[in-house]
Amino acid sequence: MKRVFDTIVSLVALVLLSPIIGITALLILKKIGSPVFFKQQRPGLLGKPFNVYKFRTMTDKRDEKGDLLPDDVRLTSFGKLVRKLSLDELPQLWNVLKGDMSFVGPRPLLMEYLPLYNEHQARRHEVRPGITGWAQVNGRNAISWEQKFDYDVWYVDNQSFWLDIKILLMTVIRVFKSEGINQTGQATMTKFTGTPSASDRGKERVK
Repeated sequence: MKRVFDTIVSLVALVLLSPIIGITALLILKKIGSPVFFKQQRPGLLGKPFNVYKFRTMTDKRDEKGDLLPDDVRLTSFGKLVRKLSLDELPQLWNVLKGDMSFVGPRPLLMEYLPLYNEHQARRHEVRPGITGWAQVNGRNAISWEQKFDYDVWYVDNQSFWLDIKILLMTVIRVFKSEGINQTGQATMTKFTGTPSASDRGKERVK
């Protein structure tokens, strides 16, 4: 039932939202430049990699050594608006239609995080990743990685069609309120570097 819902709604949404998608693409091309889309490999169901698509919100500005500048420097004012309205997520409707993603599920993160998850956190890959999820409607980027992963695993254990509908409705409200878009003091979410084990935290307290 979930997959049927995803297929039908993503197809209808792509058709109905095509004018908004087209206008957004043209504005990005004009204000930020080419390419319009950001493509990156992310882990999907059971950690299997796929290419996720988003609208580009940052420039490719680099320093004199050729390294990319920090996110807060490369994120343009127009890019901030695109993120605030969640327009950057619209290309992922294609990922949903293809079956790489679902409307609701844990957000697909970076491939480099896979070996950093503990056994509990890795369970977030037991379902398809989603455009939105339980963590997104309960803090999005304003909560810690550990809280986010706990919400993801809670969803895995409690998923249902009606919970998905609830999350989708809550997502619409969060988009209009523009809540939790960025982590405090950051242009984006800071990178996940792993969760210290209980023994490691004990050693830190001793020090």
